[in-house]
Amino acid sequence: MSRTRQMRRHAQKMRRSGLQPMVIIDRDDQFPDVAAVLLARALWRYRSELGPVYLVAALAVGGAVLHVAHPGWWPWLLALAGLAAWVLAMFGERLGLSPRIERLYAAGVVMGAGGWLSAATALGPTVPPLPVMLVGGSIALAAPWWTHRRRRARVRVDRQIAAWPEIARDVGLAGSRAQSAVVDVWGWRARFALARGQTIQDVIAKVPAIESALGTFRGAVRVAPTRDGKANRFELRVLDRDPHADAIPWPGPSVSSITEPIGLGPFEDATGARVLLLRRHGLFGGVAGSGKSGGINVLMGNLSACQDVVIWAVDLKRGMELQPWASCIDRLATTPEQARAMLRGAVTVLEARAEWLTANGRRVWDPTPEHPALVIVVDEYAELADDAPDAASDTDSIARRGRAVAVTLIAATQRPTQKAMGKGAVRSQMDVRVSFRVRERKDVDLILGQGMLSAGWHAHTLNAPGKFLLSAPEHDTPRRGRAYLLTDATVAETAERHASIRPTLDEVSLHALDEAHMAPDPTPSVLVAPSREDHAETALREALDGAPEEGLPIAHLLILTELSRPTLYRRLAELVKAGRAVQVGRGRYKAPDHTG
Repeated sequence: MSRTRQMRRHAQKMRRSGLQPMVIIDRDDQFPDVAAVLLARALWRYRSELGPVYLVAALAVGGAVLHVAHPGWWPWLLALAGLAAWVLAMFGERLGLSPRIERLYAAGVVMGAGGWLSAATALGPTVPPLPVMLVGGSIALAAPWWTHRRRRARVRVDRQIAAWPEIARDVGLAGSRAQSAVVDVWGWRARFALARGQTIQDVIAKVPAIESALGTFRGAVRVAPTRDGKANRFELRVLDRDPHADAIPWPGPSVSSITEPIGLGPFEDATGARVLLLRRHGLFGGVAGSGKSGGINVLMGNLSACQDVVIWAVDLKRGMELQPWASCIDRLATTPEQARAMLRGAVTVLEARAEWLTANGRRVWDPTPEHPALVIVVDEYAELADDAPDAASDTDSIARRGRAVAVTLIAATQRPTQKAMGKGAVRSQMDVRVSFRVRERKDVDLILGQGMLSAGWHAHTLNAPGKFLLSAPEHDTPRRGRAYLLTDATVAETAERHASIRPTLDEVSLHALDEAHMAPDPTPSVLVAPSREDHAETALREALDGAPEEGLPIAHLLILTELSRPTLYRRLAELVKAGRAVQVGRGRYKAPDHTG
């Protein structure tokens, strides 16, 4: 007999004995919840939306009970409601009601609910027109509650946090749990604890999966270490919208001294990206069109407002980028020869200040209007390394020895490779790194430092000009910022306004530069018949002779003569005294015999 027939005969015997065969398919599913449990869960899940309904129900029941048990309590209830409303209106900020409109709304709800409850306690909740007042008032006061943006955002975040265990399991971070969450203007942020063996590097690798699980747009999730530095903690920030989608106009200078942190733009949490540049060298990097020039303009706008800073600049694109700031720049080099001379002069200033500090028993140069700091801004540093390679030793010396004597180097370039930075110690001495968008992931480490890409500094994901990541001693977590926008008109207006407050170099530095200028070069590389001074004198006279009726501005004369601002002023004063030049207007000169 086959096995099938045996099983059939066995089943027939079981049925004759009163037994009914049954098949059970077990998928480890739980039995469905009863309707009461499902209803309770729904009421709890939507407690925020149903809050006004719960309040109306509580008032109706409370009014009925108090009318029967204590009808004489109505004056006390009314007084208590008035006191609570006053406290909310005056001190609601301490309870989290920061906007005034929210405090007034809370006070109005409390006063309305307390007034109705007092009337219901005295008269009864069913006495007209109390039922109509309860329904109509609840609808009127519930509308702002239901439409309030921050309440809806908080509810959405609460539900996402409640669903985090499932999300964590789906993205491969099972065991992590939420500890706290805060809703802000542009989204929300939360603090999470990781399971054993998990690190923040694991979370960074899961960012795309987290964005998918939360249903956000691409690039909306940020992961950063917590402020306490614990290895099993991380902070998750989720943006509802991009706060840096549009350009942000420059509000004006954020400093009046180099000793103050300079504001480059806002971070995504609306705090300012401020960084101190005194005794620190800086590096601005990013591909063409990423906003480096805008960042340099923000820097120049702030530095030009400081009366304790002298600005020297190198722009080997013939002054295309920095020429608009010429009136605020003490020396502007637009050719490789000018750049070499300027950097050689910066080393001379550095050494003279160091000798002066030693002679006076001091260790650092404290910037003041009489003893200003010297900031050297080099745009497109790679061009300097290619066109003036012999200047690399000077920039290297400035980077290594310039901190104590307040000589600062700021370099901007697209890819700060070791070759582009002159094969010296310049890049390693840059304490402040500002990375705009880069094209390749490996460029992140070139600009911000080795290992920064794996630590979450993803400059290759920046998606708009002006967006940047700031790395500095006080900024050690990856936070996105956007540089302020300075239009051409703003640059021109700012440069004109700040030109009158620009300081000159201190006597120590000027004396050292004059001595270096007068000293003969022991090993001249080429024989030049006319000296630099002769060229400057000739250029100055030709410029004054050919000046228009309104004269030439100082900024133009600086470029033509290649002189420093103090030297040019002294030479112009000599010419005016000798009758060979006249001053026309503010900061404009021409030859006295000019006929137009």
